Amino acid sequence: MGAAPGVWEQVLKALDRHGRAAMVTLAATRGSSPREAGARMLVRPDGTFTGTIGGGTLEWKALAMAQAALANPAASRAEARGFALGPELGQCCGGNVDVIVELIDGSRRDTVAEFARREAAGRLVTRGRLVSETGVMREVADVEMEPGAASYVAGVLTEGFGDARRPLYLFGAGHVGRALIFALAPLPFAVTWLDNRPDAFPGFAPGNTVARGFGDPVSELAAAPDGAFVTVMTHSHQLDLAIVSTALSAGRFPYVGLIGSKSKRARFARLMAGAGIPAERIAALVCPIGIPGVHSKAPAVIAAAAAAEMLVRDEALRLAVAPKESVRRIG
Repeated sequence: MGAAPGVWEQVLKALDRHGRAAMVTLAATRGSSPREAGARMLVRPDGTFTGTIGGGTLEWKALAMAQAALANPAASRAEARGFALGPELGQCCGGNVDVIVELIDGSRRDTVAEFARREAAGRLVTRGRLVSETGVMREVADVEMEPGAASYVAGVLTEGFGDARRPLYLFGAGHVGRALIFALAPLPFAVTWLDNRPDAFPGFAPGNTVARGFGDPVSELAAAPDGAFVTVMTHSHQLDLAIVSTALSAGRFPYVGLIGSKSKRARFARLMAGAGIPAERIAALVCPIGIPGVHSKAPAVIAAAAAAEMLVRDEALRLAVAPKESVRRIG
Protein backbone atom coordinates (compact mmCIF):
# COMPACT_ATOMS: atom_id res chain seq x y z
CA MET A 1 0.00 0.00 0.00
CA GLY A 2 1.08 3.60 -0.59
CA ALA A 3 1.38 6.34 1.97
CA ALA A 4 -1.72 8.14 3.20
CA PRO A 5 -2.77 11.03 0.96
CA GLY A 6 -1.65 14.51 1.92
CA VAL A 7 -3.97 17.38 2.80
CA TRP A 8 -3.99 18.91 -0.67
CA GLU A 9 -4.42 15.59 -2.43
CA GLN A 10 -7.53 15.03 -0.32
CA VAL A 11 -8.79 18.51 -1.22
CA LEU A 12 -8.15 17.80 -4.91
CA LYS A 13 -10.08 14.54 -4.74
CA ALA A 14 -12.97 16.30 -2.99
CA LEU A 15 -13.07 18.98 -5.70
CA ASP A 16 -13.06 16.41 -8.50
CA ARG A 17 -15.84 14.41 -6.89
CA HIS A 18 -18.01 17.09 -5.28
CA GLY A 19 -16.96 20.36 -6.90
CA ARG A 20 -16.20 22.00 -3.55
CA ALA A 21 -15.21 21.35 0.05
CA ALA A 22 -14.74 23.17 3.32
CA MET A 23 -11.41 23.23 5.14
CA VAL A 24 -11.54 23.71 8.90
CA THR A 25 -8.20 24.73 10.41
CA LEU A 26 -7.29 25.17 14.05
CA ALA A 27 -5.22 28.24 13.24
CA ALA A 28 -4.03 29.35 16.68
CA THR A 29 -4.21 28.22 20.31
CA ARG A 30 -3.66 30.04 23.59
CA GLY A 31 -3.52 28.02 26.76
CA SER A 32 -4.82 24.46 26.94
CA SER A 33 -6.59 23.13 23.84
CA PRO A 34 -7.67 19.69 22.57
CA ARG A 35 -5.33 19.83 19.56
CA GLU A 36 -2.35 21.84 18.41
CA ALA A 37 -2.42 24.70 15.88
CA GLY A 38 -2.41 23.17 12.40
CA ALA A 39 -4.96 20.44 13.14
CA ARG A 40 -7.66 20.39 10.48
CA MET A 41 -10.73 18.75 9.01
CA LEU A 42 -11.88 18.49 5.42
CA VAL A 43 -15.69 18.59 5.16
CA ARG A 44 -17.51 17.51 1.98
CA PRO A 45 -20.97 18.53 0.72
CA ASP A 46 -22.33 15.02 1.36
CA GLY A 47 -21.66 15.45 5.09
CA THR A 48 -18.60 13.22 5.27
CA PHE A 49 -15.36 14.58 6.71
CA THR A 50 -11.81 13.51 7.50
CA GLY A 51 -9.48 14.72 10.23
CA THR A 52 -10.19 16.18 13.64
CA ILE A 53 -9.55 19.39 15.57
CA GLY A 54 -10.00 17.60 18.88
CA GLY A 55 -13.57 16.42 19.21
CA GLY A 56 -16.12 17.70 21.70
CA THR A 57 -18.21 20.83 21.39
CA LEU A 58 -15.50 22.76 19.55
CA GLU A 59 -15.44 20.23 16.72
CA TRP A 60 -19.26 20.05 16.63
CA LYS A 61 -19.46 23.85 16.30
CA ALA A 62 -16.79 23.92 13.58
CA LEU A 63 -18.52 21.15 11.63
CA ALA A 64 -21.80 23.05 11.84
CA MET A 65 -20.08 26.18 10.49
CA ALA A 66 -18.57 24.23 7.61
CA GLN A 67 -21.81 22.48 6.72
CA ALA A 68 -23.76 25.76 6.84
CA ALA A 69 -21.20 27.42 4.55
CA LEU A 70 -21.36 24.55 2.07
CA ALA A 71 -25.15 24.76 2.00
CA ASN A 72 -25.28 28.52 1.42
CA PRO A 73 -24.19 29.81 -2.02
CA ALA A 74 -23.90 33.34 -0.58
CA ALA A 75 -21.68 32.32 2.34
CA SER A 76 -18.32 33.95 2.94
CA ARG A 77 -15.41 32.12 1.39
CA ALA A 78 -13.52 32.24 4.68
CA GLU A 79 -14.44 32.98 8.27
CA ALA A 80 -12.23 33.14 11.33
CA ARG A 81 -13.83 32.71 14.72
CA GLY A 82 -12.36 32.65 18.18
CA PHE A 83 -13.65 30.36 20.90
CA ALA A 84 -13.11 30.51 24.66
CA LEU A 85 -13.25 26.80 25.37
CA GLY A 86 -14.29 27.03 28.99
CA PRO A 87 -16.84 29.84 29.35
CA GLU A 88 -18.19 29.64 25.79
CA LEU A 89 -18.18 25.90 25.06
CA GLY A 90 -18.05 24.34 28.51
CA GLN A 91 -14.88 22.39 27.71
CA CYS A 92 -12.45 21.73 30.51
CA CYS A 93 -9.38 22.64 28.43
CA GLY A 94 -9.97 26.26 29.38
CA GLY A 95 -7.85 27.82 26.62
CA ASN A 96 -8.73 29.94 23.62
CA VAL A 97 -8.53 28.95 19.95
CA ASP A 98 -9.01 30.52 16.53
CA VAL A 99 -10.78 28.39 13.94
CA ILE A 100 -10.85 29.18 10.22
CA VAL A 101 -13.59 27.72 8.02
CA GLU A 102 -12.75 28.08 4.34
CA LEU A 103 -14.71 27.20 1.22
CA ILE A 104 -12.68 25.87 -1.72
CA ASP A 105 -14.25 25.24 -5.11
CA GLY A 106 -13.25 24.26 -8.64
CA SER A 107 -11.99 27.76 -9.46
CA ARG A 108 -9.00 26.99 -7.23
CA ARG A 109 -8.32 23.58 -8.72
CA ASP A 110 -5.06 24.49 -10.47
CA THR A 111 -3.65 25.97 -7.27
CA VAL A 112 -4.80 22.97 -5.23
CA ALA A 113 -3.23 20.59 -7.76
CA GLU A 114 0.08 22.45 -7.56
CA PHE A 115 0.03 22.36 -3.76
CA ALA A 116 -0.75 18.63 -3.88
CA ARG A 117 2.22 18.06 -6.20
CA ARG A 118 4.58 20.03 -3.97
CA GLU A 119 3.30 18.38 -0.80
CA ALA A 120 3.81 14.91 -2.29
CA ALA A 121 7.33 15.82 -3.39
CA GLY A 122 8.40 17.06 0.05
CA ARG A 123 7.63 19.68 2.62
CA LEU A 124 5.46 22.64 1.62
CA VAL A 125 4.86 25.90 3.47
CA THR A 126 2.11 28.29 2.36
CA ARG A 127 1.17 31.76 3.51
CA GLY A 128 -2.06 33.58 2.77
CA ARG A 129 -4.24 36.42 3.99
CA LEU A 130 -7.79 35.62 5.00
CA VAL A 131 -10.31 37.61 2.94
CA SER A 132 -13.98 36.76 3.45
CA GLU A 133 -14.86 37.35 -0.23
CA THR A 134 -12.06 35.21 -1.69
CA GLY A 135 -10.95 32.84 1.05
CA VAL A 136 -7.34 32.27 2.09
CA MET A 137 -5.30 33.24 -0.94
CA ARG A 138 -2.23 31.12 -0.34
CA GLU A 139 1.16 31.29 -1.97
CA VAL A 140 4.21 29.11 -1.48
CA ALA A 141 6.30 30.67 1.30
CA ASP A 142 10.09 30.65 1.40
CA VAL A 143 10.22 29.83 5.10
CA GLU A 144 10.74 26.77 7.27
CA MET A 145 7.88 25.27 9.24
CA GLU A 146 7.19 21.77 10.50
CA PRO A 147 4.49 19.82 8.64
CA GLY A 148 1.20 20.04 10.47
CA ALA A 149 2.04 23.34 12.17
CA ALA A 150 0.28 26.68 11.68
CA SER A 151 0.63 30.33 12.66
CA TYR A 152 -2.19 32.89 12.42
CA VAL A 153 -1.18 36.51 13.06
CA ALA A 154 -3.01 39.68 11.97
CA GLY A 155 -5.14 37.83 9.43
CA VAL A 156 -2.19 36.00 7.83
CA LEU A 157 -2.19 32.19 7.97
CA THR A 158 1.11 30.32 7.57
CA GLU A 159 0.92 26.54 7.35
CA GLY A 160 3.31 23.62 7.03
CA PHE A 161 2.34 20.60 4.94
CA GLY A 162 4.11 17.35 4.09
CA ASP A 163 5.30 14.20 5.77
CA ALA A 164 6.09 14.69 9.46
CA ARG A 165 6.59 10.99 10.20
CA ARG A 166 9.86 9.80 11.72
CA PRO A 167 11.71 7.14 9.69
CA LEU A 168 11.81 3.83 11.55
CA TYR A 169 13.85 0.82 10.43
CA LEU A 170 12.36 -2.38 11.81
CA PHE A 171 14.49 -5.51 11.37
CA GLY A 172 12.52 -8.73 11.76
CA ALA A 173 9.19 -10.06 10.51
CA GLY A 174 8.46 -12.60 13.22
CA HIS A 175 5.43 -12.63 15.51
CA VAL A 176 6.38 -9.47 17.40
CA GLY A 177 7.55 -7.70 14.24
CA ARG A 178 4.19 -8.35 12.59
CA ALA A 179 2.33 -7.15 15.68
CA LEU A 180 4.49 -4.04 15.91
CA ILE A 181 3.86 -3.10 12.29
CA PHE A 182 0.13 -2.91 12.96
CA ALA A 183 0.60 -1.10 16.27
CA LEU A 184 2.61 1.53 14.39
CA ALA A 185 0.15 1.81 11.50
CA PRO A 186 -1.78 4.88 12.75
CA LEU A 187 1.25 6.53 14.39
CA PRO A 188 3.64 9.18 13.00
CA PHE A 189 6.30 6.81 11.70
CA ALA A 190 7.42 5.91 8.18
CA VAL A 191 8.48 2.29 8.56
CA THR A 192 11.02 0.39 6.50
CA TRP A 193 10.41 -3.25 7.43
CA LEU A 194 13.35 -5.56 6.74
CA ASP A 195 13.89 -9.32 6.88
CA ASN A 196 16.44 -11.50 5.09
CA ARG A 197 14.28 -14.64 4.95
CA PRO A 198 12.32 -15.52 1.81
CA ASP A 199 8.55 -15.16 2.20
CA ALA A 200 8.89 -13.68 5.69
CA PHE A 201 6.32 -10.94 5.19
CA PRO A 202 2.53 -11.25 5.30
CA GLY A 203 0.49 -10.44 2.22
CA PHE A 204 -0.55 -7.05 3.60
CA ALA A 205 1.33 -4.13 5.15
CA PRO A 206 -0.10 -0.82 6.41
CA GLY A 207 0.15 2.32 4.30
CA ASN A 208 3.06 3.75 6.32
CA THR A 209 5.19 0.62 5.79
CA VAL A 210 7.50 -0.56 3.02
CA ALA A 211 8.47 -4.22 3.41
CA ARG A 212 11.49 -5.69 1.66
CA GLY A 213 14.31 -8.17 2.00
CA PHE A 214 17.90 -7.19 2.70
CA GLY A 215 21.37 -8.65 2.41
CA ASP A 216 23.85 -6.51 4.30
CA PRO A 217 22.57 -4.65 7.39
CA VAL A 218 25.55 -2.29 7.26
CA SER A 219 24.46 -1.06 3.83
CA GLU A 220 20.85 -0.70 4.96
CA LEU A 221 21.80 1.43 7.95
CA ALA A 222 24.28 3.48 5.90
CA ALA A 223 21.35 4.49 3.68
CA ALA A 224 19.06 5.33 6.62
CA PRO A 225 18.59 9.05 7.32
CA ASP A 226 19.96 10.76 10.40
CA GLY A 227 17.40 10.75 13.20
CA ALA A 228 15.78 7.46 12.18
CA PHE A 229 14.76 4.98 14.85
CA VAL A 230 16.15 1.45 14.64
CA THR A 231 14.32 -1.50 16.21
CA VAL A 232 15.80 -4.99 16.03
CA MET A 233 13.98 -8.31 16.47
CA THR A 234 15.28 -10.77 13.88
CA HIS A 235 15.31 -14.58 14.07
CA SER A 236 19.07 -14.63 14.75
CA HIS A 237 21.00 -13.32 17.77
CA GLN A 238 24.12 -13.02 15.61
CA LEU A 239 22.23 -10.87 13.12
CA ASP A 240 20.72 -8.84 15.95
CA LEU A 241 24.21 -8.18 17.29
CA ALA A 242 25.53 -7.09 13.88
CA ILE A 243 22.64 -4.68 13.34
CA VAL A 244 22.75 -3.21 16.85
CA SER A 245 26.53 -2.81 16.75
CA THR A 246 26.37 -0.99 13.44
CA ALA A 247 23.50 1.27 14.52
CA LEU A 248 25.09 2.24 17.82
CA SER A 249 28.51 2.82 16.28
CA ALA A 250 26.97 5.23 13.76
CA GLY A 251 25.98 7.57 16.58
CA ARG A 252 23.20 9.19 14.53
CA PHE A 253 20.14 7.13 15.47
CA PRO A 254 18.47 8.53 18.60
CA TYR A 255 16.66 5.28 19.35
CA VAL A 256 18.21 1.82 18.94
CA GLY A 257 15.95 -0.81 20.46
CA LEU A 258 16.58 -4.55 20.80
CA ILE A 259 13.99 -7.12 21.78
CA GLY A 260 15.16 -9.36 24.59
CA SER A 261 15.89 -9.70 28.28
CA LYS A 262 18.33 -7.97 30.61
CA SER A 263 20.63 -10.96 30.25
CA LYS A 264 20.61 -10.61 26.46
CA ARG A 265 21.49 -6.95 26.86
CA ALA A 266 24.37 -7.77 29.21
CA ARG A 267 25.75 -10.38 26.81
CA PHE A 268 25.52 -8.02 23.84
CA ALA A 269 27.15 -5.23 25.87
CA ARG A 270 30.14 -7.45 26.67
CA LEU A 271 30.54 -8.47 23.05
CA MET A 272 30.28 -4.90 21.78
CA ALA A 273 32.76 -3.66 24.38
CA GLY A 274 35.15 -6.39 23.26
CA ALA A 275 34.74 -5.16 19.68
CA GLY A 276 35.79 -1.64 20.72
CA ILE A 277 32.44 0.11 20.72
CA PRO A 278 32.60 3.01 23.22
CA ALA A 279 30.78 2.55 26.52
CA GLU A 280 28.65 5.66 25.99
CA ARG A 281 27.33 4.26 22.72
CA ILE A 282 26.58 0.86 24.30
CA ALA A 283 24.73 2.66 27.12
CA ALA A 284 22.32 4.10 24.53
CA LEU A 285 20.97 0.65 23.66
CA VAL A 286 17.34 0.16 24.68
CA CYS A 287 16.86 -3.44 25.81
CA PRO A 288 14.40 -4.68 26.89
CA ILE A 289 12.10 -2.55 24.76
CA GLY A 290 8.76 -1.14 25.84
CA ILE A 291 7.42 1.21 28.49
CA PRO A 292 7.93 0.10 32.12
CA GLY A 293 5.29 -1.86 33.97
CA VAL A 294 4.15 -4.11 31.11
CA HIS A 295 5.15 -7.71 31.81
CA SER A 296 3.17 -9.81 29.34
CA LYS A 297 5.15 -11.57 26.63
CA ALA A 298 2.23 -11.78 24.21
CA PRO A 299 3.37 -10.32 20.84
CA ALA A 300 0.54 -7.77 20.69
CA VAL A 301 1.28 -6.54 24.21
CA ILE A 302 5.02 -6.26 23.54
CA ALA A 303 4.20 -4.37 20.35
CA ALA A 304 1.89 -1.94 22.14
CA ALA A 305 4.49 -1.25 24.85
CA ALA A 306 7.27 -0.77 22.27
CA ALA A 307 5.13 1.56 20.15
CA ALA A 308 4.30 3.64 23.22
CA GLU A 309 7.98 3.87 24.15
CA MET A 310 8.92 5.05 20.67
CA LEU A 311 6.13 7.64 20.75
CA VAL A 312 7.53 9.01 24.01
CA ARG A 313 11.03 9.21 22.51
CA ASP A 314 9.77 10.80 19.31
CA GLU A 315 7.75 13.48 21.14
CA ALA A 316 10.67 14.31 23.42
CA LEU A 317 12.96 14.79 20.43
CA ARG A 318 10.43 16.99 18.64
CA LEU A 319 9.83 19.15 21.71
CA ALA A 320 13.57 19.55 22.24
CA VAL A 321 13.94 21.29 18.87
CA ALA A 322 10.53 22.96 18.62
CA PRO A 323 11.69 26.51 19.52
CA LYS A 324 14.24 26.37 16.70
CA GLU A 325 11.67 25.21 14.18
CA SER A 326 9.23 28.10 14.30
CA VAL A 327 8.71 30.01 11.09
CA ARG A 328 11.91 31.67 9.91
CA ARG A 329 13.04 33.02 6.57
CA ILE A 330 15.69 31.10 4.67
CA GLY A 331 18.84 32.96 3.64
